[in-house]
Amino acid sequence: MPILLPIFYLPPISWFSVFLQEDAGIIFEQYEHFPKQTYRNRANIYGANGKLSLIIPMNHNGTRLLKEIQTSTREKWQQLHWKSIKTAYQTSPYFDYYEDQLEEIFKFRSTSLIEFNLNALKVIQKILKTEKAYSLNSEFFKEPLVLSYRDQFSAKSETAYHMEDYYQSFSDKYGFLEDLSIIDLICNKGPESMTYIRTIQQK
Repeated sequence: MPILLPIFYLPPISWFSVFLQEDAGIIFEQYEHFPKQTYRNRANIYGANGKLSLIIPMNHNGTRLLKEIQTSTREKWQQLHWKSIKTAYQTSPYFDYYEDQLEEIFKFRSTSLIEFNLNALKVIQKILKTEKAYSLNSEFFKEPLVLSYRDQFSAKSETAYHMEDYYQSFSDKYGFLEDLSIIDLICNKGPESMTYIRTIQQK
């Protein structure tokens, strides 16, 4: 059955466990009303002081349709987010290996939130060496006829997915933080990231 997925910014690892299911056709939701405080414009990484949320500031122009949401041009959030990622992961095992590719995410210029997120996904797919295809939906259905994950991934509560611990740069200080952005997995697990993603199960 096709799966309807929300379009996230540097999505959590659990999102990739759904996106990369081999036998699932993926449809991205672009016609929903933009819900606040979600992964659509935020990603969690592991900083020196624990969990750090990177939030893309929005341009509040009145629209609520995700397809039309614009990012703010008043703040240099791309530079700030990249600086935060570098600071957080520069001592991780694989950051140096992927640094140039990851930096490309933040050099991309578009004020469309969806365009920015999809370009970031393209970069991540290259790093993961996968070419998972997807399509965008053409209208909003309150009760979709496909398997919907639109409300499945909450940025405000514990993950619904079980994950094995892996080494994280600051885990000796704060312990293992599960289901952070895919960036955390890539920088710490490198080429083993895809194997790890396939082990993830819903609780």
